[in-house]
Amino acid sequence: MKKIRLGRTNLYINPLGWGGIPIQRVSEQEAVSVVQAVIGMGVELLDTARGYTDSEYKIGLALQKIDQPVILSSKSHVRTEKIQDEVRTSLDQMRVNKIHIYHLHAVNRFEEYEQVMRTGGAYEGLQRMKDRGLIGHIGISSHNLKILERAIEENHFDVIMACYSFLEPEADQRIFPLARAKEIGILAMKPFSGGVIEEPGPALRFVLSQPDVVPIPGSESLERAKANWEVFVQNRGLTPADQQYIDTLRKEMDHQFCRRCDYCQPCSEKISIQHMMGLQYIVKRFGPNTKKLDWFQMLVEKGRNCTECGECLTRCPYQLPIPDLIKKNLTWYDELAKNS
Repeated sequence: MKKIRLGRTNLYINPLGWGGIPIQRVSEQEAVSVVQAVIGMGVELLDTARGYTDSEYKIGLALQKIDQPVILSSKSHVRTEKIQDEVRTSLDQMRVNKIHIYHLHAVNRFEEYEQVMRTGGAYEGLQRMKDRGLIGHIGISSHNLKILERAIEENHFDVIMACYSFLEPEADQRIFPLARAKEIGILAMKPFSGGVIEEPGPALRFVLSQPDVVPIPGSESLERAKANWEVFVQNRGLTPADQQYIDTLRKEMDHQFCRRCDYCQPCSEKISIQHMMGLQYIVKRFGPNTKKLDWFQMLVEKGRNCTECGECLTRCPYQLPIPDLIKKNLTWYDELAKNS
């Protein structure tokens, strides 16, 4: 199995990673079994985050039962130098002495980028952690390609994490060539577009066609983990059936799927539109833990303030019926809450 070099990190790994979001939804025993299984299959990079509730902790439990090396990637939403405390917590949760890649998590607006990069910002905090040998490389994740373009241009990061799937292919033209030119490693998050794409074959074969991009699909079941790995080891390109599936889903989701570009922002009611548009997929990803998340409850309550003013409609490049979709998602969530 041919390994790839993750940019200038000089980390050599199999080009299929694994994401730690889904194991929030299952018991400790089930989570440990899945992590052990994916590493046993040959996955060498595990990605998680402080914001994924107990994901780091469950990965830490699994690592105690594994005696082979893995590359660990985590991240934090903290925007100041206090991110150092987050790194220490990640180390404690995963029971390790060093995390290979630590990212600034979801830096989606330029004011956030300015905040993390200024004196006393999170980037400076991660530099200190790197100097102390507690992390190996500094990365950044963003749903905003303009942010990633600037991050690459300024050349502060060893790794970037971008959304990339056949429903969100723009990074191929706008981000990947820039990153390659500066030997910045590329991780592809949301290869299933947050759960919108259900078939692993077309989804992963599309992303794996980029030879130096590492997708990090998550899985909470052994069945899904094995299905993803099987696609990887088959090592074949897109089939005619794959292309038909891709074309059909692209057409179906054309006026429903939010690409998380944030061009619709700012909202006069301070609603996080991309999150309200993806409300059902957030609940799916976080499972029973969703109700316990303060930020999620705040998200929902702000979403209820939508006045249907239509400002976002004039900015959306994909002509999505944003107020209607927000209302639809709130109705769905209220019905779910009532019956649970």
